[in-house]
Amino acid sequence: MIRSILYATDLGLYAPYVLQHALSLARAYGVQLYVVHAVEPLGLFAESVLQTYLDENTLKEMRANGLANVMGSIEQRVMEGFRDELGEPRQDAELIHSVRVIQGDPPMVILDEARRLGVDLIVAGSHSHGEGLNTPLGRTAGRLVQLAEVPVYLVPMLLHR
Repeated sequence: MIRSILYATDLGLYAPYVLQHALSLARAYGVQLYVVHAVEPLGLFAESVLQTYLDENTLKEMRANGLANVMGSIEQRVMEGFRDELGEPRQDAELIHSVRVIQGDPPMVILDEARRLGVDLIVAGSHSHGEGLNTPLGRTAGRLVQLAEVPVYLVPMLLHR
């Protein structure tokens, strides 16, 4: 029985297509949809550039407050983007319970969020927009299928048809 769904998005080219699948499932089961987007952590180069130009206190403050502000801003923009894309009427947008943007390794972020929320289904695309055609399954999708404790609904990307 499905009581809640987590839609994991890369916000890429095919995200609207995958969102339509997630919303269709949420409508069919009469459940709310949670959305998560994982942001890869800063690389070593970016970290060293910040350390070069910012003093230790500014760097600590940026890590503590700046990142939370940036993530909150992204969450708002993602939700606004969904509303714009879905247009009127707003019934589909109302199915989206929350949008979270979390920094970390995408498969681990998604799996942690699925456990935290206690969802019954994860919806994701089979590939990121940058994956090659020769790869049968993207890295994140593969890890989700291997490690998820709930069913994973993978949406094949149109480019691969």
